[in-house]
Formats: sequence, structure tokens, C-alpha cells
Amino acid sequence: MARIKGGLNAKKKHNRVLKLAKGYRGARSKQYRIAKQSVMRALTSAYAGRKERKRQFRQLWIARINAAARLNGLSYSRMMHGLKVAGIELNRKVLADMAVNDAEGFKTLAELAKNNQ
Repeated sequence: MARIKGGLNAKKKHNRVLKLAKGYRGARSKQYRIAKQSVMRALTSAYAGRKERKRQFRQLWIARINAAARLNGLSYSRMMHGLKVAGIELNRKVLADMAVNDAEGFKTLAELAKNNQ
């Protein structure tokens, strides 16, 4: 049986990595060995960045809720505790959106939270 050389598969693998490295500067986009290292690092950073983005959004929502709660005479922690005791289960994303776009609705929630401390 004839031996199959690995040239075609290696070429495919190299091209896959070089395609991911397109736009990188200098040898990082031209030479396979260097491109592979850059792509591995970039993919690792991209994965970490997707996790980081979730943290940053939660941070933003909390800051917005806190600011709006303080306008209504509450701190963030008292507001969240009051809502929990009142049995209102709105997540921080929705609360932050209400704080920005629906001030009257948020004020109503703040009053409920105040009364259920």
C-alpha cells in the first residue's frame, strides 16, 4: 500500500491558522510558527474577554440602579433587600433599564422597597 505524505493536511492546518492571523502586523500574519503563537494568545484573550464583558455589564447595571435608588432616598443594598422582601424578582438588567428609561416605574419600585425593609 502506498504511503500518504502529510503535505496537504499540513498546508490546510497552516492556512487555517494564517487565515485567523490575517491583519496581524509583520511576521505574525505571514509565518506559521509565529502566527500560531499569536492566534493562540488572541483566542485565549477573546475567551477571557467574553467572561469579562459579563462582569462589566453587571457592574454598570449596579451603578445605574444605585444612582437611581439614591435619587429616591435609598442605597443600592437597601433597595435590593426591600425588593427581595417584597417578593419582586426583577434582575439587575431590567432594573437598570427602568432606572434610565422609566423613572416613574422605578420610583414606584423604590417606594415598595422602602416599605418592605
